[in-house]
Amino acid sequence: MNYRHAFHAGNFTEVLKHMALCELLRLLTAKDKKLFVLDTHAGAGGYDLRADEAGRTREAEAGILRLLAASRAGMPPAVVRYLAAVAAYDRKFGPAGGALRHYPGSPRLIRAALRPGDRFIACELHPKDSLALKREFAGDQAVEVRQADGYHAVKALLPPAERRGLILIDPPFEATDEFEKLARAVKQALRRFAVGCYAVWYPLKDEEAVAGFVAGLAGLKALTLELRLPPSTDGKLSACGLAVINPPWKFEEAIGEALSWVGVALGATPAMATVPA
Repeated sequence: MNYRHAFHAGNFTEVLKHMALCELLRLLTAKDKKLFVLDTHAGAGGYDLRADEAGRTREAEAGILRLLAASRAGMPPAVVRYLAAVAAYDRKFGPAGGALRHYPGSPRLIRAALRPGDRFIACELHPKDSLALKREFAGDQAVEVRQADGYHAVKALLPPAERRGLILIDPPFEATDEFEKLARAVKQALRRFAVGCYAVWYPLKDEEAVAGFVAGLAGLKALTLELRLPPSTDGKLSACGLAVINPPWKFEEAIGEALSWVGVALGATPAMATVPA
């Protein structure tokens, strides 16, 4: 598969990934200690849902737009906070009104959660997206943007001086051996920074490859989160997962409640599991 964020902004995979990211950031910044955040495959930063890329796929309609249209009755706090973060980004472009137009990528969600003294490095290899990301954060001293291979960044930037960190690994899955590359990167990162919190996204298409990757997490403190839409007739991705290694206290409870609610709202099948030791 080929995954450039602009074509998939606000889709169901972004809902899962970004809702979990917001909750991880909330819990990790609750402690009065500096935090380092690394986004290895950051994308362009933010997206116009009416632009050509997002308009061509219209995937936000089955993701963030459907979630926003759902009844707020019984909405878990983690979902409320995620939607508030999305709305706050959209308001940067003008008064609220009508359908959501601007959707924040992971770099914008991360930046919004940072406190003074926290540090954020965003890596993006694609030249066009890297340039857009640099423009997005031009003049912002709290964010360092690098045009770099995210897998190499894991080796170069860990462990951080802060000794507390969140590492988001969200590969494009353009290579046939992406799961092998991903597994090597995670193992290398853990050798260098065992106490870090890691959020690792992956598509659910090759079930054997997924099972092998998850099995490689055995013995770690890890959760897997999944969302599965009804199978697509046009070949589009309809299921994805997120592995969270070393989640902070209370994350499992909060995200489990949120995942179940989002599954109903999106007409998807949610699942959460602890990786066996």
